[in-house]
Amino acid sequence: MLTLDLIYKAYTELGNVVRRPSLIPTSKVNPLCNVFLKPENLQVTGSFKVRGAGFKISQLTDEEKKRGVIACSAGNHAQGVALAAQRYGLPALICMPAGAPISKVEATRAMGAEICLVEGVYDDAYRRALQLNEEKGMTFIHPFDDELVIAGQGSVGMEIINENPDIDTVFVPIGGGGLASGVAYAVKTLKPSVRVIGVQAEGAASMLSSLSHNKIEALQNILTIADGIAVKEPGQHTFELCQHYVDEIVTVTEDEICAAILTLIEHHKLIAEGAGAVSVAAAMFNKVDVTGQNVCCIVSGGNIDVTILSRIINRGLMKSGRTIEMLIEMPDRPGSLLGLTTVIVRYGANIISIHHERNGESPDVNSCNLRIVLETRNAAHIRDIHVGIEAAGYTILQEK
Repeated sequence: MLTLDLIYKAYTELGNVVRRPSLIPTSKVNPLCNVFLKPENLQVTGSFKVRGAGFKISQLTDEEKKRGVIACSAGNHAQGVALAAQRYGLPALICMPAGAPISKVEATRAMGAEICLVEGVYDDAYRRALQLNEEKGMTFIHPFDDELVIAGQGSVGMEIINENPDIDTVFVPIGGGGLASGVAYAVKTLKPSVRVIGVQAEGAASMLSSLSHNKIEALQNILTIADGIAVKEPGQHTFELCQHYVDEIVTVTEDEICAAILTLIEHHKLIAEGAGAVSVAAAMFNKVDVTGQNVCCIVSGGNIDVTILSRIINRGLMKSGRTIEMLIEMPDRPGSLLGLTTVIVRYGANIISIHHERNGESPDVNSCNLRIVLETRNAAHIRDIHVGIEAAGYTILQEK
């Protein structure tokens, strides 16, 4: 059974395996409260996952260590198991979907693990891992539904309270629930008055759905950029622990996640993956009232696919009012474009792009459409520009 002694044992055992990143105070996330970031994205593998994998592997018998470990993952768990196995000197076999990002496959291989690429998706790789486990007699390291793994993740919560016992609320990402259940148990046992708020992506809220119906449920579909928490079904252990120790679960949208990633990059020079940024998004967009409180956001990982980073930044800019795309109807005659741009310049916006379209749908055959993207300061600035454009006689058909 999970106990505080077990989490403390994990905390001690992991001393030579993991980093213990200090809390980072910030005034940029939410001006209504005092926010502290727990940057697990700075962990040795770029994610908290090495904690649970490391502690589980450390507790194997000598015979089990000789046979080695096996795991299934498309990302962070794979690297956590590979590094922990390397540190403890035992073989590791990781089953990964054939479509997993090459960078993650190679990063796992570079840590000494043997890679088995499996055609299909995660579920196919999981079935193959179980089959190989039976054949080879290796120990399967579950990504979240194992009490030793949960204890390892719980060391994050212990570190938070040890470093700042005045924390009032902790925001923690939830996918399968290993991190959330371990952190919630540790925090609530050490200081019961602390609120623990689980955060899920709106398009992958399996734990929220399960807790709402008081039984484990599997989602039919999941859709989110937060791939690290895109889990269809929580575990039995994690479900029960979250049921008892997590005070509330909230969800965040894709745009809110993008805005949180942008905030961490711009103000703290921290790269967070979507799963790691959901806790920050929940605090930024006031998913629960934290006015005047000391708040900790666990940034659980930073292994983002750089090929989509620019798109995420662009969405984050739009969500935070830093860019706006407008479709504007204007008279199709000389001087109309000059008049519009004069208004925009007067309000101090920067024009990023313009696309002129002949408008065949308007009742006014002498009109045209202009699709324009502006760089702006914030939402209030956008409202002022909107008012100024329409006051000058132009019609804004669409904003996004």
